[in-house]
Amino acid sequence: MKSVALNDIHIALGAKMVPFAGFNMPVQYSGINIEHETVRNGVGVFDVSHMGEFILKGEGALDLIQKVCSNDASTLFDGKVQYSCLPNEQGGIVDDLLVYRIDEKTYMLVVNASNIDKDWDWISKYNKGAVDMKNISDQTTLLAVQGPKAAEALQSLTEVNLADMDYYTFKKGVFAGIENVLISATGYTGAGGFELYFDKKDSEHIWNEVFRAGEPLGIKPIGLAARDTLRLEMGFCLYGNDIDDSTSPIEAGLGWITKFTKNFVNSENLAAQKENGVERKLVGFEMIERGIPRHDYEIVDVAGTVIGKVTSGTQAPSLQKGIGMGYVKTAFSKVGTDIYIKIRDNKVLARVVKMPFK
Repeated sequence: MKSVALNDIHIALGAKMVPFAGFNMPVQYSGINIEHETVRNGVGVFDVSHMGEFILKGEGALDLIQKVCSNDASTLFDGKVQYSCLPNEQGGIVDDLLVYRIDEKTYMLVVNASNIDKDWDWISKYNKGAVDMKNISDQTTLLAVQGPKAAEALQSLTEVNLADMDYYTFKKGVFAGIENVLISATGYTGAGGFELYFDKKDSEHIWNEVFRAGEPLGIKPIGLAARDTLRLEMGFCLYGNDIDDSTSPIEAGLGWITKFTKNFVNSENLAAQKENGVERKLVGFEMIERGIPRHDYEIVDVAGTVIGKVTSGTQAPSLQKGIGMGYVKTAFSKVGTDIYIKIRDNKVLARVVKMPFK
């Protein structure tokens, strides 16, 4: 079991620590609902240093990314970030990831913690030696400072104008007196904010400075449990739940990051899926009758016939109702369709809705 650099601080703050993706991680501090609302309405800090970071550098870096990623990285410019996925050769997804263009020949890929080794091997398989690849995951700390008050909380720590940064852009600069911090206007909560990438040795200093600067705004540490409820309210996919090696980006509603203007791994088959349609689709649903949907619960029709399964579900703290995501047969995927979630052998009425949830 690996530990993040700030492990002792999390324990001292009373965090409940759990194993996650091979790391000892804080799942909650003061409680999921409190932490969720802190991020939705104020500002909170997630330690997500378990995530993986790869640097790809060289003449062929863009070509390699274009081959292994579904999105079109040729549209990136220096300081721009792109959401993408790594399709496998069978039509599923190796991982979803962020692609950062540092410069014309240098990119950073940010991957999920549980897939670091798998992704490294997958990308290496297509690297014909022209690209220098470096795995900097173990030496990188990543803090996600999220919420509508994030810019105000952090601005005193940097000369980078945070309020002027566009969504999905980044800048490198001095932050809390530390040089070469990558400040990214990205996040996984839908509440706005920034992600900070920096050298592991500076972890305690930057953490303390962020909390000192944010104290007047009620900044709090936030665990992975609230991260999950926040992303689910936005309809963001979680790898291992909503997407995996057996789900195609077309089925998962990720056609918008699947660009057929280029050739990438399995692009021909995925293009045929897009053209001909798929047998199942990932949908969002809200509970009409009282009940909390959970991962792997069956989804059935009015007659009780299984038509799919829940991939993510919760009682949404901001919405005060049960919501979820799941794959259903395409005939049941239209917004407004009534479906039923099998909860303890009972059929509980739900309805397909557009995401993000409201």
